[in-house]
Amino acid sequence: MSEVSERQKQEYNEYVKKVTPTHNLWVQMLKAFIVGGAICCVGQFILNTAGNMGLDKQTAGSWCSLILVFVSAFLTGLGLYSRLTKWGGAGALVPITGFANSVAACAVEYSVEGQVFGIGCKIFTIAGPVILYGVLSSWVLGLIYWGGKMLGMM
Repeated sequence: MSEVSERQKQEYNEYVKKVTPTHNLWVQMLKAFIVGGAICCVGQFILNTAGNMGLDKQTAGSWCSLILVFVSAFLTGLGLYSRLTKWGGAGALVPITGFANSVAACAVEYSVEGQVFGIGCKIFTIAGPVILYGVLSSWVLGLIYWGGKMLGMM
């Protein structure tokens, strides 16, 4: 009985090895660098264009964020952003476009369940924890900073 069990384990391990995808770390990092760099170049182009149109730095930055989020959500709706993230990995997931994609992807996926119980309930499935812990950590750090100022440490 143990010979059969041992043979099954060996066959299973061979099967897992066969179907598990292998990735070259250096190639994955290069792809992430290319995609992330391209997104940043597009963002810098938007900033420069807005600045050349006479907008101040803060307004140009706001327009840049708005355009990048819109394009990301639009490409997510068309199903193109998922292809980009599959190829570019973290290069497409880390910038603001990745955050917009995480929100839009949930909205697209659950839209068949309706406006309230689909989109309304599930839109922040992935982005919710990021927002929650981002706000919480900034609140805690703000308290620490305030306390340091009150005690003359900062």
